[in-house]
Amino acid sequence: MVKQPVTVNGVVRWRNVGLAEIAPEEKKERKMVVLRHEIGDVLRDVRQRQGRTLREVSHNARVSLGYLSEVERGQKEASSELLSSICSALDVPLSAMLREVSDRVAVAEGVSVPDTVPQEFSQRYGRDLTEELGIELSGSR
Repeated sequence: MVKQPVTVNGVVRWRNVGLAEIAPEEKKERKMVVLRHEIGDVLRDVRQRQGRTLREVSHNARVSLGYLSEVERGQKEASSELLSSICSALDVPLSAMLREVSDRVAVAEGVSVPDTVPQEFSQRYGRDLTEELGIELSGSR
């Protein structure tokens, strides 16, 4: 085994180099996902797409303007009740907002999330979701 100098950002470090040892691939360092940042980004995007002001949404949601601003900037963790109120004021289902957040987190984690529930998943948990959805769809007509 031989030590070889390696310079990284101006710092010299010594690394073991040898024929017997194959250097393992370095794992990419994942960026830590902060859920409140993703939630805030989605809420801000929805509000801006609607062309609405913070003042208008905060009034309709019955939340102070400053607090809503902090939620959008990811500085405050919003409770589920508060998120529900903000989504109602934006006329967006809470589930749709959370789905967008989930998709963004999955992208940040490098995970592929299917748009539908896989058959294996429904079988694993003892339900046939396609039958349940079929009953709901036929019953709503």
